[in-house]
Amino acid sequence: MEIGIDSFASAMYGDNNTLSSVDAMEQLLQRIELADQAGLDVFGIGEHHKKEFLDSATAVILAAAAARTKRIRLASAVSVLSAADPVRLYQNFATLDLISKGRAEIVVGRGSAIEAYPLFGYSLNDYDELFSEKLDLLLQIRDNEFITWSGKFRPALNNLPIYPRALQEKLPIWLGVGGTPESFVRAGSLGLPLMVAVIGGQTHRFKPLVDLYREAGKAAGYQPEELQVGLHSPGFVGTTTQKAIDEYYPGYAELWTKLGRERGWPPVTKDKFDGLIDDQGVLVVGDPERIAEKILRHSESLGGISRFTFQMDNAGLTHTQLMSAIELIGAKVIPLIQKG
Repeated sequence: MEIGIDSFASAMYGDNNTLSSVDAMEQLLQRIELADQAGLDVFGIGEHHKKEFLDSATAVILAAAAARTKRIRLASAVSVLSAADPVRLYQNFATLDLISKGRAEIVVGRGSAIEAYPLFGYSLNDYDELFSEKLDLLLQIRDNEFITWSGKFRPALNNLPIYPRALQEKLPIWLGVGGTPESFVRAGSLGLPLMVAVIGGQTHRFKPLVDLYREAGKAAGYQPEELQVGLHSPGFVGTTTQKAIDEYYPGYAELWTKLGRERGWPPVTKDKFDGLIDDQGVLVVGDPERIAEKILRHSESLGGISRFTFQMDNAGLTHTQLMSAIELIGAKVIPLIQKG
């Protein structure tokens, strides 16, 4: 199982959130560099267009990270494909693939945050149709140097070449999904690796959806080993479980209560948080032993996963705390998971 981290390039930490954007970006690059040195497998950068985050130009951040790392894979987490031009998205990540010498990946999704749609002139009424059409074009570009294509939302392409080409023969494109059954079926039907974002509730409840993915993939003629499943969940690793909880809970409660006001969720309470960090809950918070046990338990409950990524920098944690967590993941969590 591959272990990694996904980041939204948060600018919401430091003393009273006063850290400058320049310093926040430099610290993010330091964390990616440390993740590479510590033996983590992948580092993903999301895409948002909000003041609180610095990740609107995902491929630029990953390219800077590529120049400072040697082996870690570098991915989007996720690219909002519905509001992007598939030609430019492929070109950006093919260029990243060249810079990183074959370590680039794209995770595409429709986006749970919607600010990209009006920003780039798209309507939410076309939410799924946009994604379906653009995914079709992106996959054709990935697999073919010359493209002839026409659709509803983008000018047609008539036997035009797309350059540069990625170093990897088949640039990995994962489908990032939340809880929509149709998205799981689509990923399986296309034989794409699946990245499941579980941010609330109990992870095992996603098993029927993962089963839909595998059944759709089998029906489309794909082998089980081609149908990879990744899991993205909020989490944090501390030297002890109590220390991890004490450091993680205040910022987590503040952020998710704020998001709740925007999206209609109830405020976070300590009782609710305790339920989310128990054996079945989605939050992966604790000491290395507890973390490894929970990741393996989640994998078993979903029928096996090939990748797990932590989302850690959304809880007001300091750079020092995040660096310590990365060191613990590399030194203790990964060996424990490898032992099984």
